[in-house]
Amino acid sequence: MKVVHTIEELRDQLRGQLRVAFVPTMGNLHAAHLSLMHLARQHGDPVVASIFVNRLQFAPNEDFDQYPRTLAEDVEKLEAARDVYVLFAPDERELYPEPQNFRIQPAEALGKILEGEFRPDFFMGVSTVVLKLFSCVQPSVAVFGKKDYQQLMVVRAMCRQFQLPVEIIAHETVRDADGLALSSRNRYLNPQERAEAPQLYRLLQHVRDEIRAGRGVDDLEAEGMQTLKKRGWVPDYVAVRRQRDLGSPSTDEVAAGEPLVVLAAARLGRTRLIDNLEFQRG
Repeated sequence: MKVVHTIEELRDQLRGQLRVAFVPTMGNLHAAHLSLMHLARQHGDPVVASIFVNRLQFAPNEDFDQYPRTLAEDVEKLEAARDVYVLFAPDERELYPEPQNFRIQPAEALGKILEGEFRPDFFMGVSTVVLKLFSCVQPSVAVFGKKDYQQLMVVRAMCRQFQLPVEIIAHETVRDADGLALSSRNRYLNPQERAEAPQLYRLLQHVRDEIRAGRGVDDLEAEGMQTLKKRGWVPDYVAVRRQRDLGSPSTDEVAAGEPLVVLAAARLGRTRLIDNLEFQRG
């Protein structure tokens, strides 16, 4: 595996390649990241991974400075997995050599709801850095995980509206045996919080099962918020939305079998966890 730190080195490595597959990450790699890269290997060659902690997607009160940076360990994991040909690990001066005044702002209907409501500039930061990385790598395919469901939809919409020649492939959420979605932020959980954390996924399963049994969406969203609060969580949202656009489904749409997704975000101690579950009523 080649490890490069500049755009010039990256382009030298990729010159003449016809079907590059790309997996952007912020590092601190775990099994879910490696699964993304394995899927990328099935859809393109060579596979490029990137590690870059993107300041633009962090709010002033968030953990940019504390976000774990584990490049040496990440390189070892990637070399052992043998799926990645080039690792692109630029520093901020390389990717942002001047103030990034041109930024991508997703449409409010998608970018200002759910995560966008509680992290107002998050999807602007994500869209801007992904577009910039796509410009550097020029991939034919890119793989994103479904755990960050809204992010996946934002990236797909950006590619569609700018007619970028990049196929976006979604990887199913990777979970521990107890159902907790793998995330770099799980490392912040203390043992007691780690034991409680799978309750978020169990809540999503409960909402799915109750909707299939005929209960109303609004009641279940409110009930889900109260359930988390009673268990000591600080929830931002529990929301049932249409898969196609994250809009709120009508009662008729739910009854007709509209593909749905239930999404949740909540703090457990100092750690903010997100998760989602796709389903249909029928």
